[in-house]
Amino acid sequence: MSASFPLPVFHGGEPLYGQLYRHIAAAVRSGEVPPGTKLPSKRRLCALAGVSMSTVETAYSLLAAEGYVTARPRSGYVVADLLPLAPPPAPDVAQPPPEPSKWKYDCSTSAVDVSAFPFSSWARITKEAVYENPGLLQRGHPQGDLPLRAALADLLAQYRGVRCTPDQIVVGAGADYLLSLLLQLLPEYREIALEDPGYPAAYAAALHHGRTPLPIPVDGEGMDPEALAASGARLAYVTPSHQFPMGDTMPAGRRSRLLHWAGAGEGRFLIEDDYDSEFRYTSRPIPAMQGLDRGGRVVYMGTFSRSIAPAIRVAYMILPPALLERYRQTFPHTACTVSRFEQESLRRFLVRGLYGRHLRRTGNLYRKKNALFTGKLLAIPGVTLTGQDAGLHFLLTLSRLTEGELVERAAAVSVRVAPLSQYCHGAAPRASTVVLGYAGLSEEELARAAELLAEAWG
Repeated sequence: MSASFPLPVFHGGEPLYGQLYRHIAAAVRSGEVPPGTKLPSKRRLCALAGVSMSTVETAYSLLAAEGYVTARPRSGYVVADLLPLAPPPAPDVAQPPPEPSKWKYDCSTSAVDVSAFPFSSWARITKEAVYENPGLLQRGHPQGDLPLRAALADLLAQYRGVRCTPDQIVVGAGADYLLSLLLQLLPEYREIALEDPGYPAAYAAALHHGRTPLPIPVDGEGMDPEALAASGARLAYVTPSHQFPMGDTMPAGRRSRLLHWAGAGEGRFLIEDDYDSEFRYTSRPIPAMQGLDRGGRVVYMGTFSRSIAPAIRVAYMILPPALLERYRQTFPHTACTVSRFEQESLRRFLVRGLYGRHLRRTGNLYRKKNALFTGKLLAIPGVTLTGQDAGLHFLLTLSRLTEGELVERAAAVSVRVAPLSQYCHGAAPRASTVVLGYAGLSEEELARAAELLAEAWG
């Protein structure tokens, strides 16, 4: 072995048996030691390598367990019949660490105020869930644990007017995941009607699953029902409580027309994404469209990403009875993608009234931020705002500048704003308009960002 198979050069930091095992395994994979080669006896290798018998025995046992060598009675160890593998590529040159965000003030529509997170309450109930429920280590229900689904059904009935049983609820790690799951459940729906302007992730999900997204224009009341009917689609995705990104609330008349569309055709469904309905500043939350549905044609989706935090990857989907039966037949062995401990923590957060208290606190915080930011922006001559009465973002229009000029001048002072056109897929965007979120910035940062925008746009 010493002539055709150089011995390893041992070094500190790793057990000798591991170094010897890796050295021989690499030689076998590369073909340096061909199949059928008899390895030195244990005693012989001890003498050649200068290591103990236990080191050699452990290394040979690992090689045999992984199939690199075969132990033959009274013959020792023989290299197994493996095809040689190419050596691994040379490691890339070390990359520098990523640069911090170049934006000093990022008006993202997806950020939340992490200072409002209920750290002490969440830590306490999480500790309770871990120590008081060892059974949560077992596999749970694929739709999510029943106690959490029961708490969600009660919460949604109280706050959103949703009509469902716990059996209809599917819990998953994020609304985008659940939308993907729903599209897998409906493979025959090759075309999906989507709002235009609309949520980019919904378009991405449709394309990812090989579907054809059909952009349907929205007006001040939401998706145009006539354009929807003319599209020929049987599946439509809408955000009626706070249209993204325009910020409009769909009135009862438009909701009834969309429900009529769904009920008028065989197998038609509406996907109602209720992503941030918890936050309204001039009126009470509008009841969900699902609560008006009497034909089982609405799939309701919601998430705690905005109301608690994006890292709390808990969302839910309510399936009408016809789709619930199909779901159970299609995904009989699917595991819930949310940890059972996190599910139990959330359940306690809901049933103990902590969530309601948290919503009141964050609602007041965002109302104050909204008033501060919009008040300062409205002081800029020519600015008009829309969609600021709900949610965590709004539109700003300044007609004396183009959309590109608004974005570029804001970037020049390190304020990130999003062009409305990036959410448009066929419809012409409202001229000279950008989208601003404010939840992730402090009041001091919002005031300073507004001052910089006034300078940049003034």
